Amino acid sequence: MKVLKLSASGVPQSWITLQEAVTHYAAGDVRWEAGSSVACFRGGHNAVTGLQSRIDVASIIGTRGKPGIDPFAMRMTLTNSKLFRRDRHICAYCGECLEEELLTREHVIPVSQKGPDTWMNVVTACASCNHHKAGRTPEQAHMPLLYAPYTPSLWEDFILRNRRILTDQMEFLMAHVPKSSRLTA
Repeated sequence: MKVLKLSASGVPQSWITLQEAVTHYAAGDVRWEAGSSVACFRGGHNAVTGLQSRIDVASIIGTRGKPGIDPFAMRMTLTNSKLFRRDRHICAYCGECLEEELLTREHVIPVSQKGPDTWMNVVTACASCNHHKAGRTPEQAHMPLLYAPYTPSLWEDFILRNRRILTDQMEFLMAHVPKSSRLTA
């Protein structure tokens, strides 16, 4: 389970472990929290009061300090797993929905024709369509795209990079995802 760490202004910074979240709480870095409590850590007993220390960890925390991520300068890393989730595991050519191990990264403008390996030039394809298209553009292969590639927003990227997102974390992130996103459909 991961905790969604945000800057004090609410910009996503990273997915962190429960132990990392406890460190932020103990250091007094947590400015605010949202979502449900996902864990409770108990420590030692105070010698004077006899009370046991306790830290309740929320699923979403806003922390002090300078944000580590500038949302306007961020470049989203491209991985097959994130690409396939962006495209909802659907082949851009035949429309078939397949398991991740049956999908491939397909370059709209082929690498052999100097096409870049960027979000705007890649789509999800089944092995059969990828093989049939080969080193041609969709126009050259007479294989029109069923959907257009796009670069995910910062909010979409945080959804795409974590497979196990709690409901309250997903609601928080989806509230900031553009309405035109494939993740909203």
